[in-house]
Amino acid sequence: MGERSLRGSRLGSVSYETERNTAPIERQYVEYKCASGHLFSVPFADDAEVPDTWECKFDGVGAKLVGGAEPAPKKVKPPRTHWDMLLERRSVEDLEEVLAERLEVLRGRRTRAS
Repeated sequence: MGERSLRGSRLGSVSYETERNTAPIERQYVEYKCASGHLFSVPFADDAEVPDTWECKFDGVGAKLVGGAEPAPKKVKPPRTHWDMLLERRSVEDLEEVLAERLEVLRGRRTRAS
């Protein structure tokens, strides 16, 4: 099978286009610093929007832009409790009525059992 391999081209691994009459895009180098103290730079195009945070290439934690503004904290929704969800479906008056009905049923069972 090895004798039948394609010869003359490494399929997909080589580009046949030349770099004549092309110029590389202008770049800006931005520095980031992580909580561990690692300082590294990342190249961006001049017209690219620079993010406030970037993953540290040494240990993978979030690094902040040197000289940049603090990233805005994410909005966190307060956890909904069972009581909150219950109040979305029923009013307090309705709940008091249901409670009174259930207490009547339980008191009726207790008197029959004794």
